[in-house]
Amino acid sequence: MKNFQGKTAVITGAGSGFGLEVARIAAAHGMNLVLCDVQADALDKAAAEFAAHPVLARRVDVAKADEMEALANAVRERFGAPHVVFNNAGVGSGGLIWENSLRDWEWVLGVNLMGVVHGVRLFTPMMLEAAKADPSWEGHIVNTASMAGMLNPPNMGVYNVSKHAVVSLSETLFQDLALVTDQVRCSVLCPFFVPTGITQSHRNRPEALEASAPTKSQLISQAMTDKAVSAGKVSAADVARMVFEAMSQERFYIFSHPKALHAVQTRLEDVMQARNPTDPFQDKPEIGAQLRQALRG
Repeated sequence: MKNFQGKTAVITGAGSGFGLEVARIAAAHGMNLVLCDVQADALDKAAAEFAAHPVLARRVDVAKADEMEALANAVRERFGAPHVVFNNAGVGSGGLIWENSLRDWEWVLGVNLMGVVHGVRLFTPMMLEAAKADPSWEGHIVNTASMAGMLNPPNMGVYNVSKHAVVSLSETLFQDLALVTDQVRCSVLCPFFVPTGITQSHRNRPEALEASAPTKSQLISQAMTDKAVSAGKVSAADVARMVFEAMSQERFYIFSHPKALHAVQTRLEDVMQARNPTDPFQDKPEIGAQLRQALRG
């Protein structure tokens, strides 16, 4: 896609971070905006910012099928089939993988994976229908994963699992779309450490899935992630620009930190050579030593 003027973008997690920055670029391109977020005050603030544009703002928990279905119906009624769908809402969680509770798994997979599943299953048929009716119609789906979907850093297993699933879903979507159309494309966004509100995503955790008292490993994970994210040099606005560049270039993989790909290469070489997974801290052994000491102490 190169022309965004007058087209419609559905953005989940639109109240902050990548979602808000993508909405800003979409508005600058003259797009209709469908803004979704589970945090009502952030959503209201975003909607007010774009009051001069055609906006549909809805509080939506992307993990809930009925709320996403209602959203899809509202989008169809207001704007018709969306041209851009940014399945972006996400939450973070860490700790040793056996220490994650069932509620941790339900919360993280519900938002990070099922939120994308609902976006794909509901909006892709609408987009394909529009493409079939108009040979000039174009659409693009962008799913937010993470570099944790390409790697398996320790002490953050539930998050890794959710993001690997999004990468797999997106790669399959790319291939499936190619079987049936040339008019609808997709991309997967794999950011590394970028300053956003994801480290504080527990602020929106549903009461029914409330966390128990954090374990030592979970507290350590939270502290390390807070430090890494806050120190990030690439901004959410930078990543949003990458998203639009990828759509205009019909590029599937979107990496905010290409230098991190050397670790992906090492992981794939582990697989190809059937060798044990490489120490993720081989380039920064002091961090690995600090983590081991903290967990074993």
